[in-house]
Amino acid sequence: MPESSLSPLAVTNSRPTLRVDNQEFAKLDQLLLAMEMTEGEGGLSSLELRLSNFASDPSGGADFAFEDGTILKLGATIAVYSGATGSPQEIFQGVITGLEAEFPEGAPPELVVLAEDALQQARMHRRTKIHNNTSIANLARDLASQLSLTPVVTGLTDPIEAEVQLDESDLAFLRRLLRRYDADIQVVGKDLHVSPVQNVQRGLVELALNSQLIRARCIADLSCQVTASTATGWNAKDGSPVSASSSGSNFGPGAGKKGSELLQSALGARKEHVAGPPVGDSDEAQALAATAFDQRARSFVRVEGVAQGNPALRAGTHVKLTGLGPRFTNTYYVMRAQHCYDLSNGYRTEFEAQCAYLGAP
Repeated sequence: MPESSLSPLAVTNSRPTLRVDNQEFAKLDQLLLAMEMTEGEGGLSSLELRLSNFASDPSGGADFAFEDGTILKLGATIAVYSGATGSPQEIFQGVITGLEAEFPEGAPPELVVLAEDALQQARMHRRTKIHNNTSIANLARDLASQLSLTPVVTGLTDPIEAEVQLDESDLAFLRRLLRRYDADIQVVGKDLHVSPVQNVQRGLVELALNSQLIRARCIADLSCQVTASTATGWNAKDGSPVSASSSGSNFGPGAGKKGSELLQSALGARKEHVAGPPVGDSDEAQALAATAFDQRARSFVRVEGVAQGNPALRAGTHVKLTGLGPRFTNTYYVMRAQHCYDLSNGYRTEFEAQCAYLGAP
């Protein structure tokens, strides 16, 4: 599949569109200097907008543009849209949590707007609580209800042993459990998406070097690879020992030689014993061992790239990179995406992605 055109038009306007409290304001679009929207594994997307805070008025004078609080104020909702003119896509929706004024020497004053998505509410309040007879899916649905979001949960319905939330925020607690079971959380519009990483694919994007892919840096690193992961513990019911071993169950997209295979042939076998979270039965031990192995395996090949601005390039997207030579031309899983705009470079998307496979040299 070749690259998809970013716009049907020969010339497009790359400036993002802003909406505050569900309204568009021409002044916002005209005075926007720069934008950075960042998202990654574990959710909680953030936004930083930089605007000129000085503008002329109809009477011919000039004054501060946004100091009256009618448009930009703490607690206001804000959404950002980017992409092709006429059909922009929403890339952020959240609440303004910070305002910063800057007064540079020899230049007009600037206003920096800081915002976070709905998960910011889940990171503010710490609690201590014992969760009994539940599942991660139920915990995710409870959190979605607290945040007035619609839960979109895949799997994660198996009951879990009693889990203690000890002076943790709801977000930190759920993130800890999700990482243990190799799962992720994201806010998408008004939905809370929670699912195992193997079920996450927010679309497929193809980027070719020297075309939509502007530059890239790739690395394949054996230093953190293993040939097997093990976990042990004690059965809480009968006191018997439990153990498990894994050589991978979810390697993600891509094709080629796995890091564990190359490690075995280059340096020999290397096992990792997971001595962290306690396990209460063989199923928990197996899940922990598999997660530990898979997370290492998927980080074997990593790419940092810069592409022409593309609203479809998101955390969880599968991105096919071409033109990188036989080793690194592959399909990767995007771990982090940052959508940037400024007056010098226009709209660009920076991303970090990973793959468990290395192609043939």
